[in-house]
Amino acid sequence: MIELPVISEEATRRKKPDWLRVKLPIGKEYAKVRKLVDEHKLHTICESGNCPNMGECWGAGTATFMILGNVCTRSCSFCAVATGRPPEYDTDEPRRVAEAIKLMGVKHAVITSVNRDELKDKGAEIWYQTVVQTKELSPSTTIETLIPDVKSNWDALYRMIDGGQEVVSHNMETVGSLYRRVRPQAKYDRSLEQIKLTKEYGKRTKTGIMLGLGETKEEVFKAMDDLAAHGCDILTLGQYLQPTKMHIEVAEFIHPDMFDMYREEGLKRGLKYVESGPLVRSSYHAERHVNV
Repeated sequence: MIELPVISEEATRRKKPDWLRVKLPIGKEYAKVRKLVDEHKLHTICESGNCPNMGECWGAGTATFMILGNVCTRSCSFCAVATGRPPEYDTDEPRRVAEAIKLMGVKHAVITSVNRDELKDKGAEIWYQTVVQTKELSPSTTIETLIPDVKSNWDALYRMIDGGQEVVSHNMETVGSLYRRVRPQAKYDRSLEQIKLTKEYGKRTKTGIMLGLGETKEEVFKAMDDLAAHGCDILTLGQYLQPTKMHIEVAEFIHPDMFDMYREEGLKRGLKYVESGPLVRSSYHAERHVNV
């Protein structure tokens, strides 16, 4: 068992810098999305992941839908999503998600999921049906799918990404040296291989890394080199924020100037597009990533 670091009193008192302040979610469009999500009994990573951009994205009439329930079989030390034994999945969920996306009228939809390691196909069929049914109801809507680690079940991977989505994302989350602390049930090289196979399948590939967990600049540069070598097109970089006292603590708040530097470095190292900033999350400005 991986033990989480003890949260010091100093860490709990540490104030967020000014550049991490966000506006509370308000407005008519936010209320509209809130109502649709509730009416269709949908899960969003915006809520489950405590995303700081929920107000901005929902205010623009968009959201990132989370399929296959809201209980994850993984216990990553950074994530606010509930961990445990998930209930039986809902085979009608693809239809409900597709209908909600149509009602919202979004031009670009992002779909993600919890890990369902207990399922033989890792939830691949629900993934496939969600994308296919969304395309049937909203043929002009572009789709990004942020898929989980399939534990080298490549048949499941190919089914997940075969529904017609334009972008396939799989988050590395952190640098290789921190995997045992941050993603104890995942493997750095395995996630790289998943991105490589996705690219070879003909998809636009994307990943995200959190900063402020104790990584060095050299480790971030190495991750960029590894991603470029494995066919990753798009990288998002954002500040890690500790969701609760039970999660791994923030080692450092990265200054916006450092995020700017990382953006330039990523482009120099062969990545096609780098979205980098303290409040950047996986699906932030995702509509920009369709045609890069």
